[in-house]
Amino acid sequence: MTPNPVVKIYTDGGCKPNPGAGGWAAVLMYGDHRKELSGGAPHTTNNQMELIGAITALESLTRPCQVELYTDSQYLKNGITSWIKTWKQNNWKTAGKSPVKNQELWIRLDGLVQQHQVRWHWVRGHADDELNNLVDVLATKARQAYE
Repeated sequence: MTPNPVVKIYTDGGCKPNPGAGGWAAVLMYGDHRKELSGGAPHTTNNQMELIGAITALESLTRPCQVELYTDSQYLKNGITSWIKTWKQNNWKTAGKSPVKNQELWIRLDGLVQQHQVRWHWVRGHADDELNNLVDVLATKARQAYE
């Protein structure tokens, strides 16, 4: 049996102002292949763009993969690896009993994560990680189309 391919993904998202015009980006790498994705929206939030970047990247995979996903968003990483378990147990309510923001996006992301073996990695934003800096540039360009 052939093991699932290993895909490395970097994602980013942002808004200016927040909320406001937003952009997201992802870079997917498999062997010698590299694919860049980006997009945006005129009225959104930073957190929504972070989620859309990861969702779109995972949706672009055509079969189950082992994914190493890199993000500079603690919201995204902690949400999908930790907080989501409690949100689902609490019928999509936070510890403070208010509705989870971006529930529809979290549900989409959760479904995609179930299709793959995803390991989440946090990287410091705007530092010396070349691919994190690239997705930041791509997301900024995508956002600027809506300013």
